[in-house]
Amino acid sequence: MGKIFYIMGKSASGKDKIYSELLENAELGLKELVLYTTRPIRQGEEDGKQYFFVDDERLNQLRDREKIIEERSYQTVHGIWTYFTADEGQIDLAHFNYVGIGTLESYGKMRQYFGNQAMVPIYIEVEDGIRLERALKREKKQNEPKYREMCRRFLADCDDFSEENIRKEEIERRFFNNGEFSDCRKEVEEFIKSMI
Repeated sequence: MGKIFYIMGKSASGKDKIYSELLENAELGLKELVLYTTRPIRQGEEDGKQYFFVDDERLNQLRDREKIIEERSYQTVHGIWTYFTADEGQIDLAHFNYVGIGTLESYGKMRQYFGNQAMVPIYIEVEDGIRLERALKREKKQNEPKYREMCRRFLADCDDFSEENIRKEEIERRFFNNGEFSDCRKEVEEFIKSMI
């Protein structure tokens, strides 16, 4: 049976970059688990790569067809944005291993859906000061920086990724990304190799 290596971490923890580089590592042979979102696409993102970018109508169609595995909505300064995973046939655990990315909450629901044997948590942790610097640097690169949303997300992550919530989802191992990115990535890769 295949596994879903599920990457989690607070905003600006480096999880997106780790996710991308794991997919590029042919030795691991991981398939991409692409989530869905109703939030607007950011500069540099591609539909079907970081997310499937959909509107509320498509989300409701998937709900009506009972294809939603997990979903969560956030009231942002730009309106409600929903992130979700849908079972539309992209996941074949009989033949493949996958890498996905999400929140603690989505990991818990994925674990309920696919089971403990299939779901492997990869929690990326970064010291808050470093994380805030990275978030600001990333936001400054946007054509229209959304600083209020960046701050809201930064603070929300402190609650969402509380120690209590991490324990609740039975996540024991952490991968620290405070220093050289390549060190953290290599540690994650070696961990995945030991599991497949």
